[in-house]
Amino acid sequence: QEQLVESGGGLVQAGASLRLSCVGAGLAFSNNALAWFRQAPGKEREFVAAISWNGRTTSYSDSVKGRFTISRDNAQITQYLQMNTLKPDDTAVYYCAKHRNLWDWADVDSPYEYDLWGQGTQVTVSS
Repeated sequence: QEQLVESGGGLVQAGASLRLSCVGAGLAFSNNALAWFRQAPGKEREFVAAISWNGRTTSYSDSVKGRFTISRDNAQITQYLQMNTLKPDDTAVYYCAKHRNLWDWADVDSPYEYDLWGQGTQVTVSS
């Protein structure tokens, strides 16, 4: 069974850093773009960052650009999200996702382009 499993969330103060990890089990995703989305209570799921299958291209939402860094290790079937200078507005459940198409960079900021999701990890930033 294919799975994505996130870890690394927690409760931190504003200005702190966290690194989220997402490990693939029962699958290989070296030819798929990967992404992170987040969802705060009462809000829709929103795009955070994406990385191409070879790691050469990345995309970030304006709200995290310059603070967050997405990366991947295909040999370890793992992707990461380094989050620096965290703000209370970053509080949400963070989900990793695998793009549904191989070698595709279309609409990477749309959740409808992803066919496999992790269970989510909670990030809470206190002021």
